[in-house]
Amino acid sequence: MADCLFCSIIAGTTPAHIVLDTPEVVGFLDIRPVFKGHTLIVPREHVPTMVELPDELTVPLFGTARAVAAAVRTAYAAQGSFVAVNNVVSQSVPHLHVHVVPRTKGDGLRGFFWPRTKYADDAEAADYAARLRAVL
Repeated sequence: MADCLFCSIIAGTTPAHIVLDTPEVVGFLDIRPVFKGHTLIVPREHVPTMVELPDELTVPLFGTARAVAAAVRTAYAAQGSFVAVNNVVSQSVPHLHVHVVPRTKGDGLRGFFWPRTKYADDAEAADYAARLRAVL
């Protein structure tokens, strides 16, 4: 896709610090990392969100994210990682990307980046669960 930043990185027309390049996916450092080593894993094919991800790319994309999550522990002496995918909301580039952020205890990142809420009671939670089950 001509106007997609990540497609231009994949094509080599926009510079990036590539960390892996396979026939299905490319991984590169985020230019605004949460922590140094923050990597984005993207499918080569332009896929806007996880909802549109073809089944045949699911294992290559998430398998690579798993491998990068393991590798950051050794590469950066991290104790673990934060792995995330945004779909539309908070997705700064409309090309599916998996964030793999190296983590260490005491690094200052706390929980999720959004406020948490509670269900009014168990009946409300059961209603939400039933509504999703019905659609699935």
